[in-house]
Amino acid sequence: MLAIGAASADEPSETFAVHGQFTYTEQDSDGFDAPYRGRNSLTPNTGAETVDATLFIGARLWSGSEIWASPEIDQGFGLDDTLGVAGFPSGEAYKVGKNQPYIRLQRLFLRQTVDLDGRREPVDSAQLQLAGARSPDRLVLTAGKMSVVDIFDNNQYAHDPKNDFLNWAAIDAGTFDYAADSWGYSVGAALEWYGGPWAARFGVFDLSDVPNSPDLEPAFHEFQYDVEIERSFALVGRPGKLRVGAFDSRARMGLLDAAVARALITDSPADVASVRSYRSRLGAYLDLEQELCDGLGLFARAGKDQGNVEAYEFTDIDRTVSAGLSLQGTRWSRGGDTVGFAAILDGISADRERYLNAGGLGVLVGDGKLPHPGPEKIIESYYALSVLQYAHLSLDYQFVTNPGYNRDRGPVSIFAVRVHAQF
Repeated sequence: MLAIGAASADEPSETFAVHGQFTYTEQDSDGFDAPYRGRNSLTPNTGAETVDATLFIGARLWSGSEIWASPEIDQGFGLDDTLGVAGFPSGEAYKVGKNQPYIRLQRLFLRQTVDLDGRREPVDSAQLQLAGARSPDRLVLTAGKMSVVDIFDNNQYAHDPKNDFLNWAAIDAGTFDYAADSWGYSVGAALEWYGGPWAARFGVFDLSDVPNSPDLEPAFHEFQYDVEIERSFALVGRPGKLRVGAFDSRARMGLLDAAVARALITDSPADVASVRSYRSRLGAYLDLEQELCDGLGLFARAGKDQGNVEAYEFTDIDRTVSAGLSLQGTRWSRGGDTVGFAAILDGISADRERYLNAGGLGVLVGDGKLPHPGPEKIIESYYALSVLQYAHLSLDYQFVTNPGYNRDRGPVSIFAVRVHAQF
């Protein structure tokens, strides 16, 4: 028998909630070796800062429902206007920026939970989550404006650039070219099923009107399917989760080898926009999280996508492997502190190497030429210091070898300070 999810009479259930957050991030690069540069290159000795403040306003309209709106004020830029490294060093930086603060409605969605039995488990109040109760076995339908990674590729140790790692290829699988505008949000719907140790997710989301655009496709002619299977388990009594996900983007995209061939004929830099036609781009990823002991967790991801097609939304990564550790400060009597360490290896296809060497520009990278390609190798570490109950000060360091897949440039050290508060 199906029952619409709602808390029982003796369980607390929120009907309205307001949460908020503020994050300031400043990053600087060192004076690394850069004998030449292109339009999408990282600049030595450069700095950038971003600021964002978000409200999360939620209400329960009827039993099992939640509607959420997230107005946000943003300001600032990523390093070189968020260019130069495929595994970009700040998840707080969007692909657009302004010197003056501006406001956007980043999320506006409805979530409906349908319980599949009479069992109840508590749900705590949080950003995008009203307190109450639900069944462990349930269906969840979410529709509206949101980020695809609000639902997919979620990892408790590496997924939140406001609190943990900053690098794009640490907080999500670098090959997950998920549907989004330039701020990382889309319009669509997702259905989730939870049953015992298993969960399954399926979603359909709108792509931007052209690759890497601030505007979504207005008629939904260009869109993406997302699917993910999750299995919870215990390893030596410690909880863990493994997720397997895949996507299929259907839109006007160009083949990289066709762009190179056209460049040879026209004696001009490769331009993938000139060879676009309607096609699919596929990709898949693995996502692991595992508690190792009290306060210590491991994350790992691996991914692969179609390397002969231009990247559409996220970044120029065709294969990726990442792993890292997250340690709570309870061992040195600082329970609110966190230390993180991650190692990332990103690569591109031979087609993308030839395209970049022919002067082509990717979503984030493009040095004008690429005579000596090599994988991006990134190490990130951070310390998040609990200053107040709801505020953290983080110091972050990243070391990037072969930025933009270019052995001729770098390596580069990138330093960051992050201030974050939430309620």
